[in-house]
Amino acid sequence: MLDKIKNGLVVSCQALEGEPLFGAGIMKHMAEAAKRGGAAAIRANGAEDIKAIKDYVNLPVIGIVKSEYSNSDVYITPTLKEVQELVDVEADLIALDATSRLRPEGVTLSQFMEELTSIFPEQKWMADCSTIEECKLAEKLGFDCVGTTLYGYTDETSGKMLYDEDFKFLKEVISNVNIPVIAEGNVLTPEMAAKAVTYGAHAVVVGGAITRPQQITDRFVKEILSKREIQ
Repeated sequence: MLDKIKNGLVVSCQALEGEPLFGAGIMKHMAEAAKRGGAAAIRANGAEDIKAIKDYVNLPVIGIVKSEYSNSDVYITPTLKEVQELVDVEADLIALDATSRLRPEGVTLSQFMEELTSIFPEQKWMADCSTIEECKLAEKLGFDCVGTTLYGYTDETSGKMLYDEDFKFLKEVISNVNIPVIAEGNVLTPEMAAKAVTYGAHAVVVGGAITRPQQITDRFVKEILSKREIQ
């Protein structure tokens, strides 16, 4: 799969329960629209959505399952249960929270990956990271690629943006690991996506800027209101 997405755009097609576009029937059409626009792959959440997308669109899928547990801040594919769901629907690449935070029941990432690679030796894995150290550890643990997905979304990196200081964090990750690096996280414009690839990202994941019309509308409205206040 990684060869298929090199220098390409991965479109994240996700909608949470309670959002207007929630549902596998809608997400498969969103994925089709992304394909027609030239997307190299889809990132999707939940077995139902992934199955619908893979049945409808001939593109590789990066799969996740978002689940909240009371004893952990990890919510992207946090346990074996979610991984099994993704394996069952044949997600081409499974993404996991690869931060230093403990998983439910106090499980470390190292322990989790040891279990997963033993049970699913042929599966390909993506590490959703937030720091350079996490990316380095992910490479040692056998992940096939790392993503900047959680940069800005952990206590340690709160408030930071991937494109701050002209993608400084992305550049540092690329220079510190020897596996493909996927740029992901608040990439809001085509120019940002192109710049990430120019700097050496293997591929770029874009979600909200393409597939979340509620968020897109909100940005437009806030910008208009800010200009009204200035006047």
